[in-house]
Amino acid sequence: MRHVHIHVTGIVQGVGMRPFVYREAMAHGICGWVLNAGDGVHIEAHALSEALDEFVTALSEHAPAAARVEHVAVADLEPDAWDADDEQVFRIVASQDQTVHTTLISPDIATCDDCLRELFDPADRRYHYPFINCTNCGPRFTIIRSLPYDRAATSMDCFPMCPECAAEYGDPLDRRFHAQPDACFDCGPHITWREAAGDMELEGSGAMPAVGSTRETSDAIIDRCVELLASGGIVAIKGLGGFHLACNAANEQAVVELRRRKRRSNKPLAVMVRSLADTERLCHVDDAERDLLAGSIRPIVLLRRRAVCESGDSPDALALAPSVAHDLPELGVMLPYTPLQHLLLAAAEVCGMHALVMTSGNLSEEPIETDDDLAWKHLVAAGIADSLLGNDRAILSRYDDSVVRVVDGAVMPVRRARGYAPQPLPLPALDGAPSCVLACGPQQKATIALTREGTNGEATCFVSQHIGDVENGGTFDAWNAARTRLEDLFDLAPAALACDLHPSYLSGQWAREQAREHNLPLVEVQHHHAHIASVMAEAIAAGQLTTDTRVLGIAFDGTGAGTDGTIWGSEFLVASLGGFERAAHLLTWALPGGAASVRDARRNAFALLSELGLLEHPGAARLLDSLDEQTRSVTATMIERGINSPRTSSMGRLFDAAAAILGICDKATYEGEPAIELEAAAWRAFSSESACPTGNMASFSVTESSRPDDCHVLNSRPLFEALLEGIRTGVPAGKLALDFHVTIARASARIASEICVREDLDTVVLSGGVFMNRLLLRLLTHELKDASLAVLVPRSVPVNDGCIAYGQAAIARAHLAQTASR
Repeated sequence: MRHVHIHVTGIVQGVGMRPFVYREAMAHGICGWVLNAGDGVHIEAHALSEALDEFVTALSEHAPAAARVEHVAVADLEPDAWDADDEQVFRIVASQDQTVHTTLISPDIATCDDCLRELFDPADRRYHYPFINCTNCGPRFTIIRSLPYDRAATSMDCFPMCPECAAEYGDPLDRRFHAQPDACFDCGPHITWREAAGDMELEGSGAMPAVGSTRETSDAIIDRCVELLASGGIVAIKGLGGFHLACNAANEQAVVELRRRKRRSNKPLAVMVRSLADTERLCHVDDAERDLLAGSIRPIVLLRRRAVCESGDSPDALALAPSVAHDLPELGVMLPYTPLQHLLLAAAEVCGMHALVMTSGNLSEEPIETDDDLAWKHLVAAGIADSLLGNDRAILSRYDDSVVRVVDGAVMPVRRARGYAPQPLPLPALDGAPSCVLACGPQQKATIALTREGTNGEATCFVSQHIGDVENGGTFDAWNAARTRLEDLFDLAPAALACDLHPSYLSGQWAREQAREHNLPLVEVQHHHAHIASVMAEAIAAGQLTTDTRVLGIAFDGTGAGTDGTIWGSEFLVASLGGFERAAHLLTWALPGGAASVRDARRNAFALLSELGLLEHPGAARLLDSLDEQTRSVTATMIERGINSPRTSSMGRLFDAAAAILGICDKATYEGEPAIELEAAAWRAFSSESACPTGNMASFSVTESSRPDDCHVLNSRPLFEALLEGIRTGVPAGKLALDFHVTIARASARIASEICVREDLDTVVLSGGVFMNRLLLRLLTHELKDASLAVLVPRSVPVNDGCIAYGQAAIARAHLAQTASR
C-alpha cells in the first residue's frame, strides 16, 4: 500500500474538481480526502500502487471539461504522517486558506445542456428558474470574493440553501455536488423588475421592484419584459458581468432610439439570437465560428453578413433593422449564455422576435453598470432605458462580453473579457526577473497585467478583462478596481511597474507616482514595442521563438507616443524583448487640432494633402468643397505655424485620410470609423464581379539615409497622387478603396522583405489596431508568406491596444532581468 499527497494546480476550482476527484477515488478504490486551498486542490490518498497510478493519470486525462490541469505533483508520505482514519473512506473536507493564493479561478461558464433541459422541463423543480446551474456551468469569477472558492467566499453567501438544494450539494453522485451557486426558487436569487412609468397590474412601476420569487411571478416579469421589447421599448437587463441594454433588433425605430439615448450614433451593435440556425439566417458561419458560438464561453463572434440578395427575398431570412450595423460587412452575434437569456429568447420567439440587440449597459465611454440601484439611476432614471430587469445576486467583478473573429481559420480576440480573462498567459522563463511586475497598460482599450514567477522557472501573466478607455474618473476607478481585485485574489504584490511612454496617460501618471512613493523600479515602454512584444512573448512561450530572437515587427495603429516626440503608428521595428530599432516609417505630417483631426478626418486629409503638395489636384475638389472657407483658412494657418499641430506618422490616420478624400466617411463618431468604412467599401468592391484588385497604384517613395543603419522614411505622395487621379477619372470609390488596401499590403511586404534581407531576419510580427482590418491583414499576411517570411499575429490577446499590458509586462521583465544580471 502507498500513502501519497497529491497537489493539483491550474483551473481546478469552480469546475467540479472535488466531486470529480471523489468519483474517481470511488472508482479506483482510493481512501483519503480532497480539499480546496489557496494554491489549488490537495489530495491525500491511500491505495495499492497500481490503483494510485491509474487515479493520478485520471486526474489529468479525465478532468472536468471546464478544468485546466497544469500540474499534478505526487509525493510519498511517511507512515507516521498518515491518519489511520483516512484508510477507510474517501471524503471531501473543508477548504483551507493557509496557503499562498496561486490557484486559478474558472471564468464564468455558459449554461450547460443538462441545465438547459431542466430549465424547459415542466416536471423539473427548477423549471424556468433564471439562475439554474451546476458544477459544469454558471457564474464563477464574477461572484467570487476570495479564495479558496467556496460559497461563503462568493456573493451567494447570503442565500442559505433549502433542504433539497443542500441535499444535492452534499451528494457526491449529484451533478450539483459542491456547486457553489446552487439554488432554486425557494432559496436562491430572484429576478426583479422596475419600470420608469406604466399602469400595468404587475408591481415594479417606480422605485419598488417586483420580485420573481415564484415561478409564476418570475414568468410574469419575463413576459412583461418581452412585451415591452416587442412594443419598441428598451430594457436594461442584468447579466453575469454587468447590464445589457436590449431592444428588438428588427425594429428600426427602437434601434435608432437606443442609439440616440446611448449617444452611439454609428458604432455597430451586437445581437443575440436563440440558436445556430437563427445565426445562419443572418450570417455565414464556418465550423470554427460555430464552435465559438455554441461553446462554453459564448463570446460575441464577428461574422460575415449575408448579402441582401442572399436573404432579402428568402422566407427563412431574419429581419434586422438597418441601423444595427448599417452597411458594414460584419455583424456581431452571440447566443444566450445565462438561463435568463434562454428564457427571454424563448419568450421573444413566441412573440415573433428572433434577435435582440444586446449592447453594454452604459452611457458611451463609461464603464458598464453592475449594481441594480446605480443601473436604475444611470440607465432608467437618466432616460436611457424604459425599465430594468435586475436581480438580487451581486456582481463582484465587472465584465463585458468578449468579442472574437476567425481570420483564415484562426481565432483572434478583439475584446478579451468574459470567459477568457483572467486566465493567465505564459511568459518566457528568465533568470533574475522580479517576483511580480504590474503593467499598467494603455489609455484606450485598457487592460492591466500582473506577472508571477513560478518555482520551476515558468512565469505567468494575469491580464485583466477589457476595461475601456481610461480617460475619465469612472473608467479610472474601474481600472483601479480591476487592479486591486487581481492583486488581492492571487496574493500578488508588485515589485516593479511598467507603463506607457506617453506622459499624459492616467495609468502612466499613477505608475510614476507609485514608483516614487514606494521606491519601485519603473520601466516606461514605447507603445509599438509593446505591441510587438506581446506577440513575441506568446510565441516564445509556445516554442516558436527563442528569448533572444530578433524579428521585424510591423505595428500599424492610430496613436502611440514616439521616442522623438512625434505620434508614431506606421512602425517597422527590428525588435527583441530587450529593445528595438526603428527601421522604417511614414513621412510625418501635421495633425491640426490633434484630436480634432482624428474626429474630423477631412482636417487630417487636408493637412496631409497640403504637406504632400496635392491640394491643387482636381481630385481633391470634393474634399475642399466639404470644408468651409474659414475652416480651410484656419487649418492652413495652424499647419503653417505649427499651432496645436502634432506631427504624426500614423497608418491609422493615413487610412482615415483616404476615407475622407474618397468621400466614404468624413467624420469619426467612434474610434476608427473612417478606416472601418474604407475597409467596408473595399470589401463590397472585392465581392462585386466587376472589381478585380490590381494594386497598380504607385505606393511609397523611400527616402534612404546615407548611413545603412538609419531609418527609411516612406513618402506617401505617389500613393495619394494616384488616388486623386483615380477620383478625377471617375473610378468608383469602392474600387479605389480596394486598390488602396492592396497597394499598402504589397508596399509594406516589399519594404519588410528588404529590411529582413538587410538584417538577416526570417520572421515578421504584425500587431496594432490597423490590423483589425481583416482585408489588410489577409492581404499582407499572404504577401509576406509569398516572400518566404514566417508571419506571427496575436492569438491570446487582441491585435489592438488590448495587448499592450501583456507586452509591457514582457518587456519590463526582460529589462529588469537583464539589469539584475549585470
